[in-house]
Amino acid sequence: MPRAPHRRKSLPDPRFRATPQGMLTETPHIPVALLRQTGYDRATLRDAVERVLVACGLDFARGERVLVKPNLVSGNNAALACTHPEVVRSVCAHLLDCGARPMVADSPAFGSAGRVAAACGLTEALRGLGLRVATLDRPTPLRLSDGGHIGLSRRALEADRILSVAKLKAHGQFRVTASTKNLFGAVCGCRKALAHMRLGDQPGRMERLVLDVRRALPPAIGLVDGISAMHRGGPIHGEAFALGLVGCSPDTLTLDAALYGILGLTPTDVPLWTEALLQKLPGADPLAARFVLDEPRTFDATGFEVQARLSPMRFQPLRFVRGRVKSLLESLG
Repeated sequence: MPRAPHRRKSLPDPRFRATPQGMLTETPHIPVALLRQTGYDRATLRDAVERVLVACGLDFARGERVLVKPNLVSGNNAALACTHPEVVRSVCAHLLDCGARPMVADSPAFGSAGRVAAACGLTEALRGLGLRVATLDRPTPLRLSDGGHIGLSRRALEADRILSVAKLKAHGQFRVTASTKNLFGAVCGCRKALAHMRLGDQPGRMERLVLDVRRALPPAIGLVDGISAMHRGGPIHGEAFALGLVGCSPDTLTLDAALYGILGLTPTDVPLWTEALLQKLPGADPLAARFVLDEPRTFDATGFEVQARLSPMRFQPLRFVRGRVKSLLESLG
């Protein structure tokens, strides 16, 4: 599939002045904490995660149930395709220090969260904290804005808040994904792939589905691992790109818009961003971001490559069948 390299004429202000129809015109008010972090050393990363959370004014109450939702997309290329285990560990350690009750969970489209967590090193990273990775199961019907239903995890719905701890990645269907798309993992198991099969050939349906899920969930904080991002492919089989960034915001859309801007992308480049603006969701407006630590110009994404022509949203039936067979074999093995 042809891809276009990311090209910068200059380091642009990610709060784009040339705004498409539907763009809001807010004054900066939603905090976005961007911080330079060049590696996954446990001590320095713990400090970085605490700094971005505190800079955004995010407090966690004693006993608060917080779903920590990493991106556990696949056991293939897990070290890069999944949120780095040390980022997840740092988030959980901070929550425990606050007296909150973190639950780490995800729902891969095929296979169990536990198997993917073991493959990427998350199981081992959490061992010293007394935490284990759960699967977001117990589907409950969510009525969709375009009609129909989808099974959303009751585990996710029962949390007081969600911390979407995502990996910044190029994506063959969405072009780039971060903390908002990561929330789609709260849809139980293979229902995500079924949605791609049923809705993927209808323009805008998958983007609206992701935003329906976000709207139905408890309040979600975005925290993104952009230390070693993924480009030249994705969401699984891409290559590492050293962006050296940890980002956080109480609004996932605002954080993601800032990250898209750092990558030199505009709303028309990212279908999920376009849909959020068409729905006039306030956090999607890049003018809403108030940068409380490093400025976007601190980060150089020159050379970050995204797919020029997006792949179809619709999954082919054979891909779905193969995934279900693989999941069955894993459960028996």
